[in-house]
Amino acid sequence: MGHIGPSVRLDAPAFIHDSAHLYGRTSVGPGASIWTNAVIRAEMHEVRIGARSNIQDFVMIHVGARDGTIVGEDCSITHHATLHGCTIGDRSLIGINATIMDGAEIGTNSIVAGHSIVNEGKVFPENSVIAGVPAKLVATRDNSAANLFNARFYGMIARAFAEGRDCLGEDEIAALASMGGGAVP
Repeated sequence: MGHIGPSVRLDAPAFIHDSAHLYGRTSVGPGASIWTNAVIRAEMHEVRIGARSNIQDFVMIHVGARDGTIVGEDCSITHHATLHGCTIGDRSLIGINATIMDGAEIGTNSIVAGHSIVNEGKVFPENSVIAGVPAKLVATRDNSAANLFNARFYGMIARAFAEGRDCLGEDEIAALASMGGGAVP
């Protein structure tokens, strides 16, 4: 059983799973989704989850000693990722089991590869592809279309779950393909 604390502000999210734990100065934007066993704690500073962003299964989001954690709009924070006192720009994707540390900034339209560790205070510009331990800029390209498609995909799943369905219908799968994403992620 999850928990949504009294200081948490919800602005019409699409879906929050019953097992999610949200505490402190946390705000969740319109159309956003928080998935299975995700934990968000904001005891000192604020955590903001932007509109239509998805916080996937087992994600941990916490504030740093000096900074809150900001997730922009249309972001995908994928399974087991950890965000700690950092800023994630709009339309960014944080890969499975990636860690973003205090004071780090990930620019708009960026991708952080799975299992990467972004060290404290590292700043990456928009359109970055970031990978490694420690994470480094490995390419520059506009990732906005693919990242936006992933966020829309999760938005569709969130609406289904909110309606009590745990899978997409054939019409929804066809709609995804018509969005230009080709194969469903």
